[in-house]
Parts: sequence; C-alpha cells; structure tokens
Amino acid sequence: MDGLTISNANRFLETGSLDNKSVKIDQPSSTKDAGPSFADTLKEAVNNVNQLHLDADQKAQELATGKTDDIAGVMIATEKADIALRAMVQVRNKIIDAYQEIMKMQV
Repeated sequence: MDGLTISNANRFLETGSLDNKSVKIDQPSSTKDAGPSFADTLKEAVNNVNQLHLDADQKAQELATGKTDDIAGVMIATEKADIALRAMVQVRNKIIDAYQEIMKMQV
C-alpha cells in the first residue's frame, strides 16, 4: 500500500524520506511568480463589493430623482450588492475563525 502508513510514518520520521525518495516542497523562487498576495486579493474583493454598493446607490438615487424608471435594474443592482456584502461577511467570519484556531495552536 502506497502512502503514509504507520510503518512509513516511522521510517519517514527516522530518515526523512519515504521508500528512499526524498520529500521535496517546491517553493516559488520569487514573489513575482507566486501571483497576488492574500492581502491584495482581499483588498480587490472589498473594492469590488464597495463598487457594487456605489452602483446600487447611484441607481437608487436616479430612480428617486426620476432620471430613470428602471425599477427592475435598481432592484437587481441592490440585490447584487446585498449578496456580495453577505458573502464578504461570511468570508471575514471564516478568516477570523481560522485566525483564532491558529492562535490556539501550541508551538
């Protein structure tokens, strides 16, 4: 059986290899190859949600002032903004939970 079994785990702990093969972890040579950072990705997501809310507010204002009569478009924009905000809050909650779990780990 291939994989990490009890006997393979003991051998791995003793020698640092499984079945005489070295375990290697590939790491990017530079941050340019790795793509955007997690912080950049979060900032972009927050900016996208903010833009959806700004668009929904603009459409609601146009409807209120009589510049448009597209009620369906205003409702769709508002719902998109609401769903995006709810999703962002859930992602935030998951990030906070993960952070708290990491902080509970003993070093």
